[in-house]
Amino acid sequence: MALCGLGACSTWADFLRSQADALVACDFLETVTLSGARLYVLAVIEHAGRRVRILGATAHPTASWVGQAAKNLVMDPEDAGCRARFLIRDRDGKFPTLFDSVLADAGIEVVLSGVRMPRMNSVMERWVQTCRRELLDRTLIWNQRHLLHALREFEQFYNTYRHAA
Repeated sequence: MALCGLGACSTWADFLRSQADALVACDFLETVTLSGARLYVLAVIEHAGRRVRILGATAHPTASWVGQAAKNLVMDPEDAGCRARFLIRDRDGKFPTLFDSVLADAGIEVVLSGVRMPRMNSVMERWVQTCRRELLDRTLIWNQRHLLHALREFEQFYNTYRHAA
């Protein structure tokens, strides 16, 4: 896929490399508790440093819940010194227009990945696979509280290990 603008053409990979400091990506992942309840986790990752933030987990990702997560995300980078200008996300129906509106109001442009093109959001997809393989496939999750605790521990480990190496 080629991106053209301001007289210059580049590939998607060139765009990702050149804008890494200004890029964040997000995605939902789902898991099932021991009782069979399905929980949805919303996570975001910064492209430059691969720092991950878990925005929350819920059994019902309603428009208001996802919108509040976007508001929290907008406030979070200001505290962490992140200069996000673009957010990559897929076309999942769990993302309401409110999500994009909150980000647009904060000056963050939402870039939608192509249909059936997971490589467009490969940094986030890779983290989701790592989270599944290293945490969720190895842990029996009791409930939402237990899931959030395990994810916070994994987030801290992942971010610490990434920045220590």
